[in-house]
Amino acid sequence: MTDVTKLKSWQALESHARQKKVLTQLFASDPARFRKLSFALPGLLVDFSKNLVTEETISLLVKLAEEANLEKARDAMFRGDKINTTEGRAVLHTALRADPEKPLTLDGQNVAEDVESVLQRMASFTSEVRDGVWRGYNGKEITDIVNIGIGGSSLGPRLVTEALAGYYPLRLQAHFVANVEASDLALKLKGLSPETTLFIVASKTFTTAETMQNANIARSWIVNHYKDEQAIARHFVAASTNLEAVKKFGIAPANMFPFWDWVGGRYSVWSSIGLTVMLMVGEENFMEFLAGARDMDEHFRSAPLKQNIPALMGLIGLWYRNFMQLPAYAVIPYHACLGRLPAFLQQLDMESNGKSVTRDGEPVTAPTGPIIFGEPGTDAQHSFFQWLHQGTDVVPVDFIAAVKTRFGNKDQQTMLLANFLAQTEALMAGRENKAEPYRNFAGNRPSTTILMDELDPRTLGMLIALYEHRVFTQGVIWGIDSFDQWGVELGKVLAKALEAEIKSGKPSAHDGSTVGLLEYIAAHNR
Repeated sequence: MTDVTKLKSWQALESHARQKKVLTQLFASDPARFRKLSFALPGLLVDFSKNLVTEETISLLVKLAEEANLEKARDAMFRGDKINTTEGRAVLHTALRADPEKPLTLDGQNVAEDVESVLQRMASFTSEVRDGVWRGYNGKEITDIVNIGIGGSSLGPRLVTEALAGYYPLRLQAHFVANVEASDLALKLKGLSPETTLFIVASKTFTTAETMQNANIARSWIVNHYKDEQAIARHFVAASTNLEAVKKFGIAPANMFPFWDWVGGRYSVWSSIGLTVMLMVGEENFMEFLAGARDMDEHFRSAPLKQNIPALMGLIGLWYRNFMQLPAYAVIPYHACLGRLPAFLQQLDMESNGKSVTRDGEPVTAPTGPIIFGEPGTDAQHSFFQWLHQGTDVVPVDFIAAVKTRFGNKDQQTMLLANFLAQTEALMAGRENKAEPYRNFAGNRPSTTILMDELDPRTLGMLIALYEHRVFTQGVIWGIDSFDQWGVELGKVLAKALEAEIKSGKPSAHDGSTVGLLEYIAAHNR
């Protein structure tokens, strides 16, 4: 694999980065800057004009993408090539939202038919629950859905379900349990009735330690109430690939909704892992969610790189990370319903591109995935925005808002949008106050603005797919495998041994700190 830092375009970008760029001057010298650097799809506008880039910057970044074979790698992903090299798997989350009329063959199987079959089963089950046909063991209608999963089996469904809260039926409520810490599940169950609660156990292998610990406690909660293990079949369903483990748990095979090994956890909300989403928003809205992602897929797949929104978003992020040495960026959704978006993107980006080895097993030669953080605006304006505006570090920001809202009144939305726009302008333009230096704002701090016409299922699908392809773009250029996650394994392995030692109160050979901590736990856990 070619060392990306040796490419001509990389070296040209290093030289170009030494030229100072002042945003206010760039706007003053080019009245058409917004028009040139903003791009729209139906329902979505992305404005790159407040970034520290020029037309030359974009041209050089596009040249870098071409030299790194981004388009070839993109086509390989959509085709179903096994681009997850360390696990020998295809990466086909795009097939989960593709046109079902267009065949896609993988290992001799039409993937499109498989996806459509599972979607139809999910839709049938959704109708039964929402219409009150599917009932608990004693015949009562389901009122509460509890999603038990972790990582991508929780973050994605929770983000989408909460983002589309305005589409819930009156009778149903959704709850999410991910943390193995006891209060997460216990406090959720405290307010629920076993007779009207449906659990969705979301685990590809049905062996994930945290998920199965919580699932087994929830199982006992149901059995202890009914005094009959047959009740499990009416209060539990699974999104999984492990039929035998699901059956052993007590879930009927007909109530297991499968997905495939070419679906990575953080890319799985489009699959049966999104069953909670479909239950809460309905089949039609879930299909709109998939359609929005499909719109973004088609744009990413076909648009020239100079007009390709996800590719440009990834390239501009790489510009800051590698050429301006900015290690972090913030994501600020100005919509309360998108409160979980920053956490979702932390997994999507940092688990995908937090790598230090290339696909060839060699050390990377440039910094990879950035630190991501964020909170909803306007809340965040009263926490870390002081640091964004006047701190010593420059942090690029993605600002996200909807023009229209389904809730509240017009004055609220006007106030929100005014704050949203004011922050992007203040970061860019700054303000000088010689008499009172503490009121100085340096300005020249970059941001990308994403405007949705409205936060609805389709635009949400577009937004999430946009970030997926942003991450993919950067991973290709860095030469890393964005679809494995070996970094989570070591801690899990060590935890298994430590769990036994905590139970026994007898530490084995560890470093001095770990032994001391084990002894303290043993002394205070009697």
